[in-house]
Amino acid sequence: MEKMIDYSLYVITDRKLASGSLEETVRKAIAGGATIVQYREKDAAASEMIEVAGRLHRITKAVGIPLIINDRLDVALAVDAEGVHVGQDDMNATYARKIIGDSKLLGVSVKTVKEALAAVREGADYLGVGDIFGTATKKDAGEPIGLKMLKKIADRVNIPVVGIGGITKVNAGSVMESGADGVAVISAIIGKPDPEKEARELMGIVRKRKNRE
Repeated sequence: MEKMIDYSLYVITDRKLASGSLEETVRKAIAGGATIVQYREKDAAASEMIEVAGRLHRITKAVGIPLIINDRLDVALAVDAEGVHVGQDDMNATYARKIIGDSKLLGVSVKTVKEALAAVREGADYLGVGDIFGTATKKDAGEPIGLKMLKKIADRVNIPVVGIGGITKVNAGSVMESGADGVAVISAIIGKPDPEKEARELMGIVRKRKNRE
């Protein structure tokens, strides 16, 4: 079954960066144009994650956009989120797909063509490609891969590609021009005093590049 999802503005949460409550920050990001939300949490118990994810899911469902859970398949299934995202050091994408089934979205983080092609074979619906420019929000991101590698990956796969890692309003246009279907951001929206304004301005840049295609 084809999953028609708009990956233009993929917002990833970080409760430590949010100026207000995570729920209010997500509401504002969506009001500004976020098209997909990923709940990312590294330091909470499963019970707390399920509670927060459930609240976020009510917000995203109300406006018809997907909620993706980072890493935690148990949390994704508990709240019936639309999908899950796994990294290279997390559960193998093949096993993740078996657990979540065909109706859920599966995203996989990649930074090489080899990883990208493997993820496609293993059932990924989309790829998170990066770290592109360097990021402070993911300490194990490794060396930035740059726009050339993003383009190489985008040219080789037939599923959506979302650029991630140090993306701002200054460089988002170049990410889109390198073949990305959208940009994934944390601090550029979640970490700002006015997430709605930042989301609206970033979405404007993304849409402008998409309209040129």
